Amino acid sequence: MEEDASLFPKKELLDNVPLVEDERDELEDREFEAEFLPGEAGNSADSGCLCPEKQHNADADISKKKTAIPDGLQARHLRKTLSHLEKLREEKELFIQKTRGELHACRQRMDLITKQQASVSAEVAAEKEANNTAAVGRLQAVSRRLCTELNNERDLQSKIKALLQKSESSMWHIAIQERPLKDGPKSAQEEEVAGRKRLQEQAAKEEAALEKAERNRLLRARKSIYLQREHGLRHQKLVEDAQKNHKIAVRFLKASLRRIREQERKEERKSRAHMKRRMDAVLALKNSITANRETLRKFQAWGQAKAELAEQKAQAEKEMILGQGGDAFKHLFHQRRCQELDAQKRTFEEEQKLRKQEIVSRILKEAAEEENRKKKQSSPAKATDRLTLRDKTWRCVTDVCEGRDTAVLSRHLLDSDGAAHPKAPQLLEAISSESVQGDPGNTSWEDDTLAEPEVPGLWKEDYKPYQVPKEEVARKTVGGTKMDKDTLARTTEQVRCRVTHKRVVSRCEFKGRPFNSKPKLIHFKDFDIGKVYKKKITLINATYTINYCKLVGVEDHLQDFIHIEFDPPGPMSAGMSCEVLVTFKPMINKDLEGNVSFMAQTGGFSVPLKCSPKKCALSLDKELIDFGSYVVGETTSRTITLTNIGGLGTKFKFLPASESYEMDISQSVMKISSVFTDEDKSLYDRIITSISEQQIEGNESFPTDMPSQKESGKRDSKEQEEGRPTEGVTVTTVVTIPPNEEQTEISLGEVTEGEIGPFSSIKVPVIFTPIVPGEVQTKFKVVFKNQQCPTLYFRVVGVAIDVPVWVPKPNVDLKMCMYDRLYQDSVLVHTRSKVALRLKFEVCKELREHMELLPETGYIQAQSSYAVQLKFLPRHSLPEDAGKYFDKESRVLEAPMTIRVADQIKPVGFTVHAVVTTSDLELSPSAVDFGYCTIYEAIRTQVSLYNHSLLPQGFGFVGLPKFVDIQPNDGFGTILPLEMLHLDVIFQPTKAKEYNFELVCKSEINRCFKLACRAVGVHPPLELSHYQVKFAATSLYDMSVATLYVINSHVSMNSLTHSVPRIGSEDASPVGPTSFEFLPPPDSPITISPSVGTVLPGKRCLIQVVFRPVLPSKLIHQEASQALTKPVEVKLLRKDTATQRKDLRRQSSTPRLQNQDRLHRTSTTPIAELCEQDFKFSSDEYQAAQATLARSFQGKFDKFVVPCVVASGDTKDRKGTEPLSFSPHNTLYLELWCPAVAPSIVVTSNRGKTISNFGDIAVGHHGIKKVSIQNISAEDLAVEFSMLNPNGPFVLLNAISKLLAGETHVLTLSFSPHESVLAQETLDIITKRGTLSLTLLGTGVASMITCSIEGNTLDMGYVIARESVSSSFKLQNCSTLPIKFSLRLDSLSRSKSEDQQRLPQFLASRAQRTEVVGTQNNSGQSVFSVIPVKGIMDPGKAQDFTVTFSPDHESLYFSDRLQIVLFEKKLSHQILLKGAAREHMMFVEGGDPLDVPVESLTVIPTYDPERREGEPWGGGGGGLGAVRGPLLLPTCTLSPRKPEGQLPHSLGGSPTPPHWPQPGPLSSEAEELKPILVTLDYIQLDTDTPAPSATRELQVGCIRTTQLSPKKTVEFSLDSSTALQHKGFTIEPSRGSVERGQTKTISISWMPPADFDPDHPLMVSALLQLKGDVKETYKVLFVAQVVTGP
Repeated sequence: MEEDASLFPKKELLDNVPLVEDERDELEDREFEAEFLPGEAGNSADSGCLCPEKQHNADADISKKKTAIPDGLQARHLRKTLSHLEKLREEKELFIQKTRGELHACRQRMDLITKQQASVSAEVAAEKEANNTAAVGRLQAVSRRLCTELNNERDLQSKIKALLQKSESSMWHIAIQERPLKDGPKSAQEEEVAGRKRLQEQAAKEEAALEKAERNRLLRARKSIYLQREHGLRHQKLVEDAQKNHKIAVRFLKASLRRIREQERKEERKSRAHMKRRMDAVLALKNSITANRETLRKFQAWGQAKAELAEQKAQAEKEMILGQGGDAFKHLFHQRRCQELDAQKRTFEEEQKLRKQEIVSRILKEAAEEENRKKKQSSPAKATDRLTLRDKTWRCVTDVCEGRDTAVLSRHLLDSDGAAHPKAPQLLEAISSESVQGDPGNTSWEDDTLAEPEVPGLWKEDYKPYQVPKEEVARKTVGGTKMDKDTLARTTEQVRCRVTHKRVVSRCEFKGRPFNSKPKLIHFKDFDIGKVYKKKITLINATYTINYCKLVGVEDHLQDFIHIEFDPPGPMSAGMSCEVLVTFKPMINKDLEGNVSFMAQTGGFSVPLKCSPKKCALSLDKELIDFGSYVVGETTSRTITLTNIGGLGTKFKFLPASESYEMDISQSVMKISSVFTDEDKSLYDRIITSISEQQIEGNESFPTDMPSQKESGKRDSKEQEEGRPTEGVTVTTVVTIPPNEEQTEISLGEVTEGEIGPFSSIKVPVIFTPIVPGEVQTKFKVVFKNQQCPTLYFRVVGVAIDVPVWVPKPNVDLKMCMYDRLYQDSVLVHTRSKVALRLKFEVCKELREHMELLPETGYIQAQSSYAVQLKFLPRHSLPEDAGKYFDKESRVLEAPMTIRVADQIKPVGFTVHAVVTTSDLELSPSAVDFGYCTIYEAIRTQVSLYNHSLLPQGFGFVGLPKFVDIQPNDGFGTILPLEMLHLDVIFQPTKAKEYNFELVCKSEINRCFKLACRAVGVHPPLELSHYQVKFAATSLYDMSVATLYVINSHVSMNSLTHSVPRIGSEDASPVGPTSFEFLPPPDSPITISPSVGTVLPGKRCLIQVVFRPVLPSKLIHQEASQALTKPVEVKLLRKDTATQRKDLRRQSSTPRLQNQDRLHRTSTTPIAELCEQDFKFSSDEYQAAQATLARSFQGKFDKFVVPCVVASGDTKDRKGTEPLSFSPHNTLYLELWCPAVAPSIVVTSNRGKTISNFGDIAVGHHGIKKVSIQNISAEDLAVEFSMLNPNGPFVLLNAISKLLAGETHVLTLSFSPHESVLAQETLDIITKRGTLSLTLLGTGVASMITCSIEGNTLDMGYVIARESVSSSFKLQNCSTLPIKFSLRLDSLSRSKSEDQQRLPQFLASRAQRTEVVGTQNNSGQSVFSVIPVKGIMDPGKAQDFTVTFSPDHESLYFSDRLQIVLFEKKLSHQILLKGAAREHMMFVEGGDPLDVPVESLTVIPTYDPERREGEPWGGGGGGLGAVRGPLLLPTCTLSPRKPEGQLPHSLGGSPTPPHWPQPGPLSSEAEELKPILVTLDYIQLDTDTPAPSATRELQVGCIRTTQLSPKKTVEFSLDSSTALQHKGFTIEPSRGSVERGQTKTISISWMPPADFDPDHPLMVSALLQLKGDVKETYKVLFVAQVVTGP
């Protein structure tokens, strides 16, 4: 409070403070520092005190210098001295001016403080008059503070005055010293003047600076005082709010305690009522089980007896029929049919009765509604001619009773069912009544007896009284039958016309009733529904003559309940009597009144009939109870009697008239005691069940509270489940009686409620206990469970006389009290006595150690008051000492105090109330161990502060060390009653050592509570550049990167120069390389690289932290499962609905439920299987679920703490898997803040998948994919795209630069593979709010096909000219995509015409020839053909191709090239097609080529078939045969080298080699010879090993043909074999035959003979003859030579 006293100064505090310049100037010093004025003055004084000392020292120096300086330098010395004195003088003047300003400011502050003291004194006087202690205390504290400040200002003023005097004396001394120096030379004066000007300028500047500083100081002071005043006002407001809140809390606490006590009483009453209901239910169950057992035994005995009787009867009839010679089986069958018909007839009659009863119940309901409507209406409604519902219903009943069509009735019932439903209780009563009485003509099982008389016929009764037939009774309706209507009309007409016989006897005419009834009134009193009542009346002839009597009937509204049995006696003499039996069958619980009409000879008469149900007739014996006068403290009682003269009992309750109470309302359904057939019993069971359900579920059946209906419905359903019979539905209204907190003077006795039986009485005591003097009057009422019974009221009056001594405040409330603190209060006692009385004050012995009344004895004067002092000092033993006066749960103390008055029996008492609470504050836990903590981090632990007190307490942690912080509010605050506050204790060590300290928490009453703490500080060898990384908001599947450093600053073990790494007080860590490892949490979106590394001393290592938020895989699986199961569930739901509709038509309720369960089990099986399905990352379902969740993502914030383990040593130096030595206490922690947000751009195409798979694309082709992206953010975004690989296969065709909010753009992507490879790239769509990554996948597939032809050459062989031969080959597709192919022949290409313009190929050398198209058909058609020409080959499939060779003339050089082109652009294979054609069926292959593979322009003549075989050539062997016309041969050079493939010789001529002999002139035979050159080279080796012989081969073949030929084989022979052998040639075979389509090889080998000259080649010729369809002769030239080997 003393600190806050300075917060209430007046506004004049600084209004009169003068400022050096304008007050609106701002402070130049931006840093605000609150400084006290005395401190500043002290500093100024100190600074001022130093100036005289300096002056004295300066004077001493000057005097010494004057004596020491020579005369030559005197002038210069004087100038210097004068300038120095001038400077000192100016400084003194400036200081004196500043000191005077401070003195003036001090005086102004003293005046201001004096004014504040006067104002505070006035406020203290005003508050003392207002008796405001708190405000007086606060103002006194303010006054004391002002006094202290005034004393300080006075001390400061005295100091400033002394300083000012001292400064002025120094100034005078300087002036005295300055006078003699002014007489110096003018130059010195001029210099002096110049120096003085400079000093003045400098002083002016300093003065301006000082003025500015002074202005800043004053502004700071004003701002500080203004802030203090604002703080004081705010603090005062907080104090007032706290006091208000305290009052509200006390009031709330009282209300809460009262509400808790009330709730406990309610719970106790509820538990008792619940226990009573359970006991009643158990007893009812026991009685019901006993009754059911008896009923079952009765049923069993009756059934056995009936079966035995039926069996005996059937046996007797059977024997009788057999004895008479009849057909017993036929008779029994006929009897059984008759019984079935009777049963059906009875069933029909029962149904008619049920319909009739329903109609009657509806009529009664309509009548009740009509009565209510008439009561509500003020004037009666006008009658209309329209038939009412009741008339229509009675007409339908009449039709049913007369046997008319029942369809009309059912239609009317259906129409009226929606308009008015019968009340369930009335319908039950009707059913129960009918079932109890039954049909008078039928006998029930209760009327049957199993007993038999000892003498047969003893119990028979021959006389049977006359009864009205059943048909007449049942069918007697409003109008009766037609005959009854006629009779009634005639009788009515006679009565109207007074057509009666007058009885005159002895001239006296009889007047009055012809018959007297005894009794006069037929009264059925106190009837019960379901029972049958009978009464007999006697009719006495009261006339003077013989008279007759006939029953007319009862009134219409009594016909359903009254049955008359009357046997007309015939003529009755005067005074004779007859009996009439009246039977009453009650079906409704209602008063019935009417007449029973009779007709006599002299006229009609009637007997009144009245039916009264059981009723309660309750009354009190008195309505006023007057107790008279009684003294306060006495007790007396009276009784009041409640009498019931009715036949129905009910429950009652006495209670004050001001309280509300509702009794239980019960409506029960009567038991059905009659026994029916099985069909009837099931029918009635169904009716009872349906009506019970209507009672439970219908809101219109019982106008009571809904909770009661629900409870009763549950109870009835439970009873039905347990097998107990439901006797009725009981609706109970919960009774709520507010408890009387104050003791009443007039009260009721213990018996205030119970049940009063019929014709009984109950006495209830009324007790009068006067408490307060005066007249007391209370009104009570008696309420009953039966609503028909009115509430009875009575009044109680009494007068109380008081004692002379009393306490005006009988309850002394000490409010909240704490243990071990003293509380006092004054208790005032008054007396109305006219004499003095002695008082003795007593405290109950249980509280004498805690409470005291002083003085214990005193005297009170006549008609005055006396004050006694109450002292209350609660100890901690109060709960045990006080006993019953102290409630330990609520902590409320109610201590009774007694004042005993002399000569007075009754003492005067008063009660002391207090809520005693403790002031304890509990810290949990009592000790905190922070463990090991590095100097780079802080450990936070949570402690709980619990307030055991019922009062709010202020608390604060004081004396905290620098390394400990407590939050919130720095460990200060206010804790509410019974509140637990959680405080965070933050420990951050400053150096490595062991910490043991205590934290002290003080309460506002100066109680201390300590918390012991211990910890170990750790200085790790490594440190991080950042210990907390806050990532920016990152979109899903985007990436944010942050960098930091791991630093090793440990370079020296010298602990004196700097702190070295160590754990607590252990040894320091060694200097050297230190390794680290980051351990990110598993399944986190955090990636740290490098996570392991080594840092050398004085070095640092760069660390990169990557945050990439993703959705959990489990959540994506769940979303995918839901997406799959949703259509399945809809389908199953539709199927289930259709099945249920079918079940509603076909099955009953029980099979339907079973079917539903089966469907449910069936439906859950596929759903469960779908839920258990595992989805892969690349599956469509997974990608779609991921896109859906990303689109609806609401954002997420995660905080991760990543530990970094530190170990000494280098990771490279460890041996094998040996771990490095590390300590877990050196662990560093990196805190990561990771906010994840929804992506701004999403993919809307392809179900949201970000992976675009182009699939398999052939190399050289391209595929197009379109991806739709949408901006789902609320702002326009600038879009950038990452660079794709320029040499890669992926290309973005339509890039954009901006995407508007909500806009969708379609990206077109192209994939063009250049080689067979799996390509994958990532396209990043970059915006300022995140990056969307699209993964592009594609596979380049090369068009790989294989051909079945080896060597890419297809040789068709020899064919007869103008015939054809076919050959096939296969192409296999070895790639994974279909391939489109086409086949082309070079002979049919468009470039053939261009090639023909070039130089002929035969003019070029063999090496320069590139022409592949050889001889073609003369007809212009291609000699080769291929099918199919084009098509598509599926992956992995093979395609068959057929090549057909069809020459039209003879040639050995048919050739062409077949090109296989894929996708119309890629050349895959080139196949060389070759073939030869002959006119005849034989051919020879082998030897050296002698011509060019180009067809000659020579015309080959036809052979002369008449030429003789073996005719020699003309002119030698060099001719080519006879030709017609000139022979044109191309010039060529024969190559001695053998080609790779042996080509067949041309049939045309060839030039003669130069070393050959020139042939002679051609003859006719020479035309048929065909040359074959065979060259053999014998390789001679240098070694002695003999070389192998030189070998060559010739092939002789026979062409397969379809032409008819006389010879099927070709024969060949080679002559001159002997001559050849001599030359070293060996030929095998020299002759033979070849079949068609076959070839035979002729092997030729040569070994040089001994006389062979290597310089001259050996040339030998031989004739080879072939014989087939023609004969051909070949001249084979053998050229052999020896060559040197390598």
